[in-house]
This record gives sequence, C-alpha cells and structure tokens, in this order.
Amino acid sequence: MTNQTWSRGLEGVIAGDSTICKIDGQAGKLYYRGYSIEDLAAHSDFEEVVSLLLNDRLPGLAELEEFRARMRGARALHPKILEMIKGFPPEGKPMELLQSVMAYLSGYIEHKIEHSAYCNCRQTLHQVAQLATVTAAWHRFRRGLPDVKPRADLSHGANFLYMLRGEAPDEEEGRIMDTCLLLHAEHGFNASTFTARVVASTVSTCYASVSAAIGALRGPLHGGANERVLAMLEEIGSVEKVEAWVKRALAGKVKIMGMGHRVYKAKDPRSVVMEGFLETLSRTKGDSRHLDMLRKIEALATADFESRGKKIYPNVDFFSGSVYALLGIPTELYTPIFAVARIAGWLAHVLEQRERDNRIFRPASLYSGPDPRPWVPIEKRGNHG
Repeated sequence: MTNQTWSRGLEGVIAGDSTICKIDGQAGKLYYRGYSIEDLAAHSDFEEVVSLLLNDRLPGLAELEEFRARMRGARALHPKILEMIKGFPPEGKPMELLQSVMAYLSGYIEHKIEHSAYCNCRQTLHQVAQLATVTAAWHRFRRGLPDVKPRADLSHGANFLYMLRGEAPDEEEGRIMDTCLLLHAEHGFNASTFTARVVASTVSTCYASVSAAIGALRGPLHGGANERVLAMLEEIGSVEKVEAWVKRALAGKVKIMGMGHRVYKAKDPRSVVMEGFLETLSRTKGDSRHLDMLRKIEALATADFESRGKKIYPNVDFFSGSVYALLGIPTELYTPIFAVARIAGWLAHVLEQRERDNRIFRPASLYSGPDPRPWVPIEKRGNHG
C-alpha cells in the first residue's frame, strides 16, 4: 500500500496555469482574457473573439479589419479536401471526418510560413476558418447536394448557415448563430482542450493537437449533450407532461440532461444568453414548445435540487440544441458545431502551451496491480481460460 492520494478524473487538480480563460463556478461567471462572456456576447462577434483569444487583447479597428480579411480569405477549401470529404464513407460519423480532415488540411494548405511544430497559426488561421466549411460541405455532400462556396461578406456564423442552406440567413439568424459560436469558443482546461495541450507539449504540430482534441470532443461525456436534451424533450412530448416526467426522473435518480456542470455551482452564464436566443427564435418562428418545456423543467428540477442543498442548474447545452433546431440545423451537426467554435480556444491553448515555458505532460499513476511474482513456463500455467 502507499500513502499517495489521487483524484479521479483529475478533479480539483491544477495541471497548469493559463491567461486565456477564467471560470468562477460559484458565481456563474465566465471570462475570456478578462472580458465577461455577457459583454462579449452583447458587443463582439466570433471573429473578434478569435482575435482576442489568439492575441491576448481586443483588436483596434484597423487590426480587426485586417484580421477579418485574413480569416474570411482562409475559408475556402482546396479541391483535394473537397474530394476527401465527398469520398468519406457514407456510414462515417461527422466527428470522424473532422478528425481525419485535419491531416488533409495540414498536407494541402499552402503556408506562407514554415509548417512545423512551431508554426504561427495566428497568421494562417486555416483551421479556425475552414472547419466550418468542412462541416457544411459534409452536410451537403451526404444529401447529394453540391457544396456552397463561402462568402466573404458574411460573419462566420452567418456564412456557416449560408453554406449549409445555400441561401443567406436573415440578419437575426446570422447574429444568433455567430454568437452561439462565440459562446462555445473557449472554456478552460476541459477534456478536449487539455488533450490539445498534452499533444502540443510534445512539440507536435497544431494540426495533430487539434485532431486529438476533436477525438476527445467526440466522446458522449464531453460533446453531444444538447442532442440528448432534444431526445429528452421528444420523450416528454408536451409541456403538460413535464411535471409528471420530472417527478419520475427525480424519484428514479435519472439524470436530467443539460442540468449540472462539474465547474458551475450556479446557472451557466452561457445558458442565460442561449435562453434569450431561444425566446427570440420561438417568437419569430411562432413555436415556443421547447422553450415552454425547458423553462418548466428548469423550475421544477431546480426547486427540488435546492430543497436538498444541491447546486444543479442549466448548463449551455440545456437551451442550445433547441436554438439550433429552430435554425433548421439537424442534430447530427450539433457536436461538429461545438468543434467549429471550440477550435478557437484549442488553438489559443496550443500556442500558449508552446510559448510559455513548455514542459511535456507526464503525470504519475498510482499502481494497483499485483505484487511482484515469478514467471511460470507455459506448460505449468494450467488452463486459465
């Protein structure tokens, strides 16, 4: 036996320091580079936030215009990338495609700088700009439709909807989609971001680091929770059936999807913004079924949790799936959209890991196997099958 202790899932363990993101879980606050998510959602757009995450500060007017031009100019895919997407197995999953396409992007991008483990992806911006184009092209191709070339006159979110639909969204829809990407752009040392930093710590390339992060995001314990919220709503069926369903779920200790977060002990500030978007879209689309159901679920579940001293509140996934549904986005794209947004944070962390006194991650483990034992010839081992 040993006196060493460990933390399952590294909960509470500080694995490094970072200047990128601060989460105040007790107060329900989130900051990118010191700016609150509420202020960024109200006053910035995704491209400005990408610039903030990659460059430590908000850009000036001329700097932002130059950054926008570079990012929008990097959206188009090389023909070989489009061939790869079109030839991806029909039964393949979109997150498998996104992970695979990173290697293709690395091979077919014409870098203006040397592509190496130390390349400055703040300048090329290909990964951040092109993952949305890849996702939209996959969506179109698997429906037998031609891909839609990106437009440089649209925001990142509006352009994504345009590439999915083949027609530009209205101003409100474009703004909402763009802000949804902003809300998901960064969130500290989550599983996928930590994965990216681990790979970057080996002095591997940014493409390998991002590919690994996508693999981590694919897991259902990290990405895809908003899909399960929608499945929950469909199972319940109507607002009239919410109360009975919630009572059964609480009595049976069934997890209410979209409720609770390892870090937040208050309502996720991103969910507050998402709820506002869902209210707006519910009004303009004339369909408030999901909004009404979610608000009733929240009220009933929160009251029960608080009565038992539990701090369990909606996270960003509670409302986001319903927002995407009203934007006409199929559920199979929800986790890829997470990647389209979070790639900004991944890249910021990869660059920070490289540039701030990098040391390869090599944690220790607590051995719990057998004591030393002698090797036995195979003829004397018996039948252990």
